[in-house]
Amino acid sequence: MNITLIGGGTGTSNVLKGLKLHKDLDLSIIVGMMDDGGSNAVIRDEFGVLPLSDLRKSIIALSEENENGWIRDLFTYRFSTGNGLKGHTLGNLLMIAMTDITGSEMGAIEAFKYLFSVRGRILPVTFDNTELVAEYDDGTKVQGEHLIDAPKVHKNIKKFYLNSQVTAFKEAVDAILTAHFIVIGPGDMYTTTLANIIVPGISEALQKTGAKLIFIPNLMSKIGQTRGFTQNSMLETMEGYIGRKFDYVLVNNGELPAKALERYIAEGENVFKDDLKKNSGRVIIRTDLVANSMIKKDKGDTLIRSLVRHEPEKLGEALYEIFKGKWGRVLGKILTFYR
Repeated sequence: MNITLIGGGTGTSNVLKGLKLHKDLDLSIIVGMMDDGGSNAVIRDEFGVLPLSDLRKSIIALSEENENGWIRDLFTYRFSTGNGLKGHTLGNLLMIAMTDITGSEMGAIEAFKYLFSVRGRILPVTFDNTELVAEYDDGTKVQGEHLIDAPKVHKNIKKFYLNSQVTAFKEAVDAILTAHFIVIGPGDMYTTTLANIIVPGISEALQKTGAKLIFIPNLMSKIGQTRGFTQNSMLETMEGYIGRKFDYVLVNNGELPAKALERYIAEGENVFKDDLKKNSGRVIIRTDLVANSMIKKDKGDTLIRSLVRHEPEKLGEALYEIFKGKWGRVLGKILTFYR
């Protein structure tokens, strides 16, 4: 069964970790190439290489566990000191070197897939150099993933696009067209998830494919992107960019860690109100998907990260039930009702 994921960052990595436990699934992950914050800013400016962090995270997520995990720990190690090294992960530096050795980012991906015994395909959404642009409800405009991702004050995005003409990677389009199921999210709605969808050719492929679409919303809102959103407004925003309804929505109804929730609320964020409508033509699945412990940042990591995450095994089991047809009869009845 062909399963394609679209996203990036830790959210999609957790989906990959959960799904790779099911060996009968043929997994593909499409990741964005627009990150220009932290280590990726240096990679783009000094080495002329497209962002590598989401590629690196996908490689680690899909890699087979080794006996003691040291190789994985080494690949994800982030320098906390050192002039020119602080903030970089060793994995990113190794991928720069491998890109130079093999002559391309795709060559580096294939080399590390071999080294880490990765089962699955890791596909950049595009190889063209481009930046994200957000236009806000106050008339201002910001260019660059990092500036959009970490604003100082909240504003609502009204228009979201790329600053140049790009072409979707053909293998990424093919992975959408040949999939049986496509999983979108979780991840920052604009800078992680929609950053892939707005690449020309991706939304068109999503409209054309016969695959069922599954949306996994984030656990909490984020400043500059989804603050004040509800589950339904987030879903409709996503569908507006895709041009097609989702078939399934997988919503967390588990309790978030209390201390993390308190910090989010104090910073102005919100849990998304569950206002998803019944009989909307979608199957809404509510289940406990949250990791029970609060996430700690790595030493040397200067970027803002989420404190709560989805639990990989919970995600994997819930999605596998969808793939294997537990919810298929429900969807069939709904679709029949609306014909």
